[in-house]
Amino acid sequence: MSFTKTALLPITPDEAFALITQPERLRRWQTVSASVDLRAGGVYRWTVTPGHVASGTFKEVVPGERIIFGWGWDGNSDLPFDASTVTITVEPAEGGTRVTLVHEGLTEDQAASHADGWNHYLERLEQLAATGDAGPDEWAWSPQNLNPIVAAEAALAAIQPVLRNLTPQDQPKPTPCTEFTCHELAEHLMTSLVQLGAMAGGTVTNPEEGSLENRVSVMADETIAAWRAVDLAGTVSGPGGNELPAEFAASILPIELLLHGWDLAQASGQSLHVSDEVVAYMATLAESVVPGGRGRSFSEEATPAQDASPIDRLAAYAGRTPITG
Repeated sequence: MSFTKTALLPITPDEAFALITQPERLRRWQTVSASVDLRAGGVYRWTVTPGHVASGTFKEVVPGERIIFGWGWDGNSDLPFDASTVTITVEPAEGGTRVTLVHEGLTEDQAASHADGWNHYLERLEQLAATGDAGPDEWAWSPQNLNPIVAAEAALAAIQPVLRNLTPQDQPKPTPCTEFTCHELAEHLMTSLVQLGAMAGGTVTNPEEGSLENRVSVMADETIAAWRAVDLAGTVSGPGGNELPAEFAASILPIELLLHGWDLAQASGQSLHVSDEVVAYMATLAESVVPGGRGRSFSEEATPAQDASPIDRLAAYAGRTPITG
């Protein structure tokens, strides 16, 4: 069976093509992270929502006009890598650009479930094209089956809006990590991603150029991909060559992303929006990670305000105090 959906976007065909192919733009409406080798034979991997990774091979790429690619889900034997085919056509239309998506090679049940997904995301694409902001994806808000890897993806999704809204004027501002300005904290976070990726046996490369949101998202995706390949029941080599339980080491990643996202939000006067369910899971990870790092990575536990939100309470547990005024 197949599913077909058309969207009308008030932008040019080239702008529409960029929205459906470029990782930095895909993250604005459809994915938490995206790796794209945009050429015939190239492979893509999209973390659509935390814990759900779509992947496949590009069959045809006609810039500004059409892409055809295989579609499947990691870990899904019923619809694995390249098991179905998606064709997206971009063409001029009155008022902008018509985008037509056809998803073929599905069973009846798969067509129904993918219809829900494509309807949801193409509505977000229309909103992004019309207003410049599709807003947080409600489907990524409170993922099920949380583990340190899925939690890291949820944390990345939560902090991306904060990273996008940082400005050059925010760079010298102090953060709740008192030894770091915003700029220094961002550099520290990217260095941490390189180190955490290496612990999992991966190589994480700092893009050096582009927006902070893009740099952190690309590096976090590489780090998460490295940890996805690790047996969390085993061990990994930590700093100094010490063996660490893999699940403990993996738990550092989502905490690092979420808390530093909170730090940057505090410093720049933003709010970090993250579900209570994700924060509750992060709190269980923090109970094993934070105590051993006090005096180095974490300060002594602070006292949260009586009406503090769950994320503010987690930050207080990690020794952070909100910036006021």
